[in-house]
Amino acid sequence: MSRRSSSVTIRDVARKAEVSVATVSRYLNRNTNVSPEVSERLKTVMMELKYVPHAAARHLATRKTRVIGLLLSNLHNDFFVPLLNGVEAVIREKGYNLIVATHHSDRSDAPPPIGPHNTDGMLIFSDSLLDEDLVNYESIAFPIVLVHRTPPPSLPIPSVTVENVEITKSLIEHLIQVHGRRHILFLRGPIHQEDSNLRERGYRMALETNGIPFDDRLILNGEFERAVAHQVMNKFLDAGERVEFDAVFSGDDDAAIGVFRALHQHHLRIPEDVAVVGFDDLGFASFLDPPLTTVRAPTEEVGRIAAEQLFSQLENRLPGKTVALPTKIIIRCSCGCQYEQKSL
Repeated sequence: MSRRSSSVTIRDVARKAEVSVATVSRYLNRNTNVSPEVSERLKTVMMELKYVPHAAARHLATRKTRVIGLLLSNLHNDFFVPLLNGVEAVIREKGYNLIVATHHSDRSDAPPPIGPHNTDGMLIFSDSLLDEDLVNYESIAFPIVLVHRTPPPSLPIPSVTVENVEITKSLIEHLIQVHGRRHILFLRGPIHQEDSNLRERGYRMALETNGIPFDDRLILNGEFERAVAHQVMNKFLDAGERVEFDAVFSGDDDAAIGVFRALHQHHLRIPEDVAVVGFDDLGFASFLDPPLTTVRAPTEEVGRIAAEQLFSQLENRLPGKTVALPTKIIIRCSCGCQYEQKSL
């Protein structure tokens, strides 16, 4: 019979992995760097011994907090309102509390403020944690669900996202084939965000399919934020020898606000001079002037399904899986169509 995980100590892990107790502690707490080779060995040993660190074990096995954590990379975007609504509806029904915190894997060496020490499970948005953090949580069987991000290939972590590639390709082709736009500026989101990378793939596919050469001068970093998008568009428009462009895919709706403002400030008409399209179909999209053609993403449903998948783990039901919810194009005026809202 194998030893029960509750009887396995940090010394057992160190002995089997042939490292010091201090090295195991550093690996668990991420106080200093541990080499990839040793990290992989420790991960394997902990899984074999079913070792659970005391803090996590205490909460997971005996002292439930009845708290769910939602870890985001920022709170600057209107996008998070429907996501939170979906998560909160499920958590309220289950009689749990919700803690929302921010953490950006690229900007902080400190551990995230929420985790096994103060929650029973976590919903982790996009790039708010590194892959190595996910490995650590998986190694101690801490319940997590990824939101707008698929798991690394080696980790069976459930995730909930939306379809990005084909819908972006279709939206760009609408600009090309219906409105004759051939110089389409693309605003990226954060560099490590999966949504941004997949949308760029769809953009490039549309250009290639329609025989339009890719021009890296038409790629800007809008960060999915209106202030950043406004700044980079102004810089682009103020350039002495401006690159020709006749349309903008803003990356998301929040960035579209910044794009609209910059174009208006430079006396460019939407859509007569420059067509603009977005992604998400947030509540304000139909109230912009002109109303924004965009992609409708079921963001509230993403939050709801992610929370349900997390409770499936907490209640020892079937584990969740990777879910990609369908999206659709919402046609309004900013692309050049007459305004009679319809979807493609």
